[in-house]
Amino acid sequence: MADLHRRFDARRLALLAERTKRQARFDAGETPDFRADTAHIRDGDWRVGSIPAELQDRRVEITGPVDRKMVINALNSGAKVFMADFEDATSPTWTNQVEGQVNLKDLWAGTLSFDDPKSGKAYRLKDRRAVLKVRPRGWHLPENHLTVDGKPVSGALFDFGLYAFHNARAATEAGSGLWFYLPKLETMEEAALWDEVFRRAQDALGLPAGSFKATILIETITAAFEMDEILHALKDHIVGLNCGRWDYIFSTIKRLGGNPDFLTPDRSAMVMGDAFLNAYSLKLIDACHRRGAFAMGGMAAQIPVKNDEAANAAAFAKVRADKEREASNGHDGTWVAHPDLVPVAMEVFDRLMPGPNQLDRPLSGQDIGRERLLEIHQGPRTEAGLRENIRVGILYTEAWLGGRGAVPLFNLMEDAATAEISRTQVWQWRALSAHLDDGRVVDEALVRALIEDEIRRMPKELPHLEEAVRLFTDLCLAETCEEFLTLPAYARLEAQGVSS
Repeated sequence: MADLHRRFDARRLALLAERTKRQARFDAGETPDFRADTAHIRDGDWRVGSIPAELQDRRVEITGPVDRKMVINALNSGAKVFMADFEDATSPTWTNQVEGQVNLKDLWAGTLSFDDPKSGKAYRLKDRRAVLKVRPRGWHLPENHLTVDGKPVSGALFDFGLYAFHNARAATEAGSGLWFYLPKLETMEEAALWDEVFRRAQDALGLPAGSFKATILIETITAAFEMDEILHALKDHIVGLNCGRWDYIFSTIKRLGGNPDFLTPDRSAMVMGDAFLNAYSLKLIDACHRRGAFAMGGMAAQIPVKNDEAANAAAFAKVRADKEREASNGHDGTWVAHPDLVPVAMEVFDRLMPGPNQLDRPLSGQDIGRERLLEIHQGPRTEAGLRENIRVGILYTEAWLGGRGAVPLFNLMEDAATAEISRTQVWQWRALSAHLDDGRVVDEALVRALIEDEIRRMPKELPHLEEAVRLFTDLCLAETCEEFLTLPAYARLEAQGVSS
C-alpha cells in the first residue's frame, strides 16, 4: 500500500485537478467533444488483449455490497458474475471496508460462511457459483483511516491493493484471477493510471502482465467521448465497458447543469431508449465490438414487492422489456440488483443471445457523433418529480450516514448514484430557475418548502435524518454543484464516529 501510494498518488491528485479545470471550461459554455489529439487511436486498427475463459459468458451479472450474507447470496444467485461493490453500494465506514476485505479473503481461502444470529439461518456457498469481480472506489475518494507519510491513501488504491495483496495468489492457484470493475473514470489518462497500477502490482506480486482484467464503467459524459481511448489505454488489462446509466445521468447534469441548453426533465422521463442515453449505449456497443471487448448493459434496480403479485408482474415486465432492448441492440450481458431478477434477465439473454456473447456482431452503419451524444431528453418537469428527488435523496443519504450503501426505497434497490442524480437535478432546476409544468418557478423558497413537507412524511425515528436533511439542502442550494455528495458525507461519517 505504501509503495502504491508513493508511486501513484501525486498523479491521481493531478488528474483530479484536471477535472476541476475542465469543469471551469464547461461552466464557461464549452461542451464535450471528441479529442483531436487522439484521432489516430479512434481510427486505428487494434484490439484489446485476450479475455479469460471464465469471463467469456457474462450474460447476467448481479451487484451488491460486500457484507458477508450479501456476498454469499450473490455468489449463489445463479448469475454468471457477481460484482462485489466497495463503491456506490457500500457506505465507506472503516468496519464496512475492512470486513468486506475479510469476506473476500475468506472466499478465496474456502472458509466463507455465515450463521445469522437473528434468524438462525446458515448461509453456505454452493458448488456452482458466480465469477467474482470487485469494484474499488473511484479516484476521487480518500481512505482517511490509512495514512502514508502523513497523508490519507486513495480509497481506490486501498480497496484494490488490499484485495490484490491478499488474494492474487489464491485466485491464480484456483484457476481464476483478479477481475475488476473500475468506476467514475473521465479520461484515457485516468484509465492509463489504472494500467500502471495493475502493472506495478503484478510485478510486486510476481504475476505476469495481464493477470488482472478490468471492465470500465462508462458513467461520465466525458468518458463517453473517449471510449476507444480508454480501451486502448488499458488494452492489455481490459475486457469490456459497461453502461453505468444512473451515474451517467448524474455526470451529465453535474458537468453541463449550468447550461440552459441541457436542462433535464423529470428523471423518470430519461429512459435508455431515447436521446443521449440511447446514443451512448449504442456507441458503447460499437466501440467495444470493433475492439474485441464486451459491451455490458445497465442495471435493473427493481426488487420484489411483498404480497403484491400485480406490482411484481408489472416490475418484472419492465425489466424484461429493458433487457430485450439491450440484448437486441447487441449488449453481451446486463446487471441486476436482486437474485429474483436473475432468472428474468437470464431468460431474455438465453433467448436472444444463444452464444456466450455477441462480439461478432458489430453495429454496422451506426454513425453516432457529438450531436447525438449531447441530445437532451424531452419531458415534463413536475412537482412530483421534484418531490421524488427530495424524498429519495434524503432517505438514501440518511441510510448512508448510518453505514448502509445499498438501500431498498420504494421497491428499488438504490445506491449512491440515485442520490447523486436527485440532488444534482434539484440543484440544476433551482440554479436555472426551471419552470414546472404548472408554471411555477423552482427557486430556493419552493425547494425549502417541499423539503420541509417531505420531512413531515418521513419516519421520525431515523437517527441521521437531521444531518441528512442539512447536507442534502446545502448541496441543492449551493452556488456551484458539488463534485460528489459522498465527499462531504464522508467527512460527516467521521465526525459522528460511524467510520471508526
